[in-house]
Amino acid sequence: MDYFINKLLVLPGIIIGLTFHEYAHAKAASLCGDNTAKNQGRVSLNPMRHLDPIGFLCLLIVGFGWGKPVPVNPYNISNKNRRFKEVMISSAGVIMNFFIAVIFAIILTAVAQISPDTFATEAGTYLYYGIFYVSYINVVLMIFNLIPIPPLDGFNIVAELTSFNETELYYKLLRYGSLILILLLVTNVIDYILTPGIDGVFTLINSILGWIF
Repeated sequence: MDYFINKLLVLPGIIIGLTFHEYAHAKAASLCGDNTAKNQGRVSLNPMRHLDPIGFLCLLIVGFGWGKPVPVNPYNISNKNRRFKEVMISSAGVIMNFFIAVIFAIILTAVAQISPDTFATEAGTYLYYGIFYVSYINVVLMIFNLIPIPPLDGFNIVAELTSFNETELYYKLLRYGSLILILLLVTNVIDYILTPGIDGVFTLINSILGWIF
């Protein structure tokens, strides 16, 4: 029973995290001149526009997942400040995840300080973890997507910042990136990247808010 209750508590975090992540990519692309995603209805906060069924289940069950990739046509982006625009499109999702994580951490902190007894009851405990998981899952999505392996955002950000996308190795990694990522996941190597990253972000948030989760 505790297992199913826990999964119910993480649902809002998963839905919010994936939806806002993909929405941010679509909105950023639209602002930079590429309306490909906008024309497909992706500049929307409707979760059904962004949730990938398999990716959603994977995130719910094993802790790693994805939304529907936002289509971007680089030929629609104007040449003025082009590299900056491409970096912004690639990083928009992780920036949004960080923003959502901070907002819900602020909510959790504010409730705890204004009304300390709120989380003292059983219902209050569920409320606490429901809010906490929104913040936590958004941090997980942020750190996971910053890993510089295709098809994750981190790979595109590094490639665009360093002109790595103009090399032959870039295209080889694009071809085998998903296999490399799966291998890192099944061998739990990815945990050695995620854990210090997640801890670092929460340390930063806690230092700003002056309250420990």
